[in-house]
Amino acid sequence: MINELVILNDFGVTHLKGIPVVSSRKVAEVFEKEHKNVLRAIDNHIDTARNEDSGLMAQFCAVNFIESSYKERGKKYPEYILSRDGFSFVAMGFTGEKAAMFKISYINRFNEMEEYIESRNIARMESRDLTDAIQALHDPPKHYHYSSEFDMINRIVLGVTSKQFRLQHGLPKETSTRDYLTLQQIDEIKRLQSFDAHLANVITDYKQRQKLLQEYYGKICTRNTELTGT
Repeated sequence: MINELVILNDFGVTHLKGIPVVSSRKVAEVFEKEHKNVLRAIDNHIDTARNEDSGLMAQFCAVNFIESSYKERGKKYPEYILSRDGFSFVAMGFTGEKAAMFKISYINRFNEMEEYIESRNIARMESRDLTDAIQALHDPPKHYHYSSEFDMINRIVLGVTSKQFRLQHGLPKETSTRDYLTLQQIDEIKRLQSFDAHLANVITDYKQRQKLLQEYYGKICTRNTELTGT
C-alpha cells in the first residue's frame, strides 16, 4: 500500500521494501497526463502478457507493476506502484521534448534513491559493529547502554535523539528515522558509528568518546563545506 512508502523528492520516487518505486498517479501528474490513461497503458501491457501466455512478460508485469489503491474524498481508486523497469516500460510511450526531460529527471531520481537505499543499508551494517563494541564494553550490557550510544550520535548529527526526531516530525514510535534523513545525514551517522565502534574498544569513558566524536564531526562538516563551497 502507498502508506508504506517514504517519499523523498518532488518526482515521487521512493522505496518499498528496499526497491526504488514511483506511483502511477505521480507519473501521470509529472507527465501531465490523465491518471486513467496511464492506468490503461499499464493494463494493456498486463493484458497482452496474459493473452500471449508469455511467462517472461507475465513475470515482468507481476514484479514491476504492483497493484495498489488510494482514497480520495472517501472513495477508493486503483493505482500501480512502478519499479524502475516498470516506469521505463510505460514511459517509452511518452513522447515530446518535455517528456524527454522528465524521463532524464526520473532516471536521476531513481539513481539517487538507489544510492540512498545503499547508504542506509551500510549505516545499518555499521550499527552492528557498534552494537558488538557496546556488548564488549559492558558486562553485561543494559538496554540503555545501546540507546545512550546511538542517541549520542543522533544528537551530534541531528541535534536531537531518535525519539525527539519522531516527535518533531509526527512519526509513529516504531518508525525508522533513517527513512526520513538526507543522504548526507546518513553518511555522517555511518561515519560516526564506525568511529565510535573503534573508540569503544579502547576508551571506556562515555564523555571522552562523546568529545572525540564531536571533534570528528566538526572535521567532517569542515571537509564537506570545503568540497561544496557552502
